[in-house]
Amino acid sequence: MRARRVIAAASVAALGVLSLAACGKSAPNVAAYVGDTTYSVDRVDAIYDDAQAKYGDAVRQEAGQAGATPSAEQLRAAVTRQDVVNLLVSMDLGKRVAAAKNIQVPDEVTPQQLEQNLRLPATTEYAKLWGEWIDLLQVLNQQLPPAELSDDSLMAVYDALAKTGAIKGGMSVADVRQAFGDGGFVRSATALSTALEDEASRIDVTINPRYRAVGVPSVVSTGQSLVFYSLPYINEAGPVTDISTPEPLPSSDAPSGEGPAPDEGTAS
Repeated sequence: MRARRVIAAASVAALGVLSLAACGKSAPNVAAYVGDTTYSVDRVDAIYDDAQAKYGDAVRQEAGQAGATPSAEQLRAAVTRQDVVNLLVSMDLGKRVAAAKNIQVPDEVTPQQLEQNLRLPATTEYAKLWGEWIDLLQVLNQQLPPAELSDDSLMAVYDALAKTGAIKGGMSVADVRQAFGDGGFVRSATALSTALEDEASRIDVTINPRYRAVGVPSVVSTGQSLVFYSLPYINEAGPVTDISTPEPLPSSDAPSGEGPAPDEGTAS
């Protein structure tokens, strides 16, 4: 494995938010409150259903051209409702951070550039949201001062990548430090995580327990492809991954663990 100088357009997330019932915001049809903005469960479901339907149509079309019949599992995209909530909440917070710092966000990444690696048609709202998010993610990573590189932040990023299968698991801190070189992408990720957490605390963010603690969506380029994943929030005491006790999601809604092995690359 060659992972030195892997550059992540990443954040380090799972924001320390409260459950809805804990703070008086308990509407069961609300997925998340971010300041004065409400994201409904129906909106989450609509984005998720759109991704699943269009993915299934694309798989059927491709299989039909080859004279094959795809299975039910093959017709199911890896995207989950949790992924949708992660995008909506993180983008809202990121936009607020950018606005407060007068940071202009360019419109550079298109859904068409992402559909092969996302394995979703560019016409899905989910792919469009990812394109918008990566534009925001990259400019914030460039503008925010990098954080110090701690063992906790380093291993949180490593563990998140290992869960996708993009890098082998079981490495020691010393080995990860050697593999990640100066850890520049981890420093940027931690700085962004801190900025998002500060904003979440300032405006009051609450999440429906069924969507667990929110993880900020992240992407890393391996040089040949992109790996999409989510990282846990890192605070002064280290990674926090169990903020509340959520309702379990259906097992069929679990994300895929497949992914390529990181190599030298640049942010995408």
